[in-house]
Amino acid sequence: MRSKVKGSGLMLQESILRLYRRLRLDGYRKLFGAVQEREGSLSAIEAFSADLINLLGEPTLSQFAEYVGISQPNATYKVNALAGKGYVEKVVSKPDRREIRLRTGKKFAQYFDEDRPAICAAAERVRAQFSESEIDTARRVLDAMLDAMQEGRKGANV
Repeated sequence: MRSKVKGSGLMLQESILRLYRRLRLDGYRKLFGAVQEREGSLSAIEAFSADLINLLGEPTLSQFAEYVGISQPNATYKVNALAGKGYVEKVVSKPDRREIRLRTGKKFAQYFDEDRPAICAAAERVRAQFSESEIDTARRVLDAMLDAMQEGRKGANV
């Protein structure tokens, strides 16, 4: 689908799409690194599930099931398999002891959080190339993009 945006707006779109593709590619490479033939390794669906739990930030089982669009029993099965392999922990909520939160564990971090230092280092190299004002403008553009994407998701009931 061709965009009707022109000029700097088109260049911004293209840059954001390039960054998005790069992040997806890096994510899939890590995902396939986690999916290997060895004791306690993850299937592709388990790896995606663990990554979603991490990205959702300690969701409840219901929140995870709803976000992924699967039944609660199916979500329970997936979470129990991940917990059994040590990738996800079930944590009792302090405010409401009836509520169980899902948290990724250290075993998950070994596979998926290894890129954080590289991303932070790249951000620092970029920061060194621009003024504080330019960095602030870039941050506001990225925040606005994230907000617009979030609004789009709300409209789509996702």
